[in-house]
Amino acid sequence: MENTIDTIYDRRSIRKYLDKPVNPDLVDEVLRAGMFAPSASNKQPWHFIVFNEKDKIQELKNVHPYTKSLETAPVCIMVCGDTEKEMAKGFYITDCSAATENMLLAAKALGLDTCWVGIYPWEDLMKDYANLLGLPKNIIPFNFIALGYGAETKERPRRYDAEKIHYNKW
Repeated sequence: MENTIDTIYDRRSIRKYLDKPVNPDLVDEVLRAGMFAPSASNKQPWHFIVFNEKDKIQELKNVHPYTKSLETAPVCIMVCGDTEKEMAKGFYITDCSAATENMLLAAKALGLDTCWVGIYPWEDLMKDYANLLGLPKNIIPFNFIALGYGAETKERPRRYDAEKIHYNKW
């Protein structure tokens, strides 16, 4: 596995994937990493729906206007928040974000590529996906993670900006 810092710096949003299946053990490892994310009061208010059939992924793609990365992704993971398990109202958002980032980094470390596709806070999309998948009222679609072997590469950008750092005051 790569060095942790390199994994963080080299992770990119990849929108084109090779037509190559992802070993279910690797998918499971990515999911496990998500479940190791921190969450408020350790409530772990997340659920994951794994899609690995092209027709199902296409169904998901047809609902959302920004799903180019799902066109070729062999796997798609929907991260959902459970409002009955969150520590306080709205905390599933930060908790699911932490789980998602863990999954993106784990995937990169395992030689896979990803793209985070947001669903929250678009209420219409959240409703459409909840209806499409028959989700219980307490389960809120949060995002997708397109997952696979990238058919494109992106260079490490320069993002460090000292002007955005403040010590002890603004």
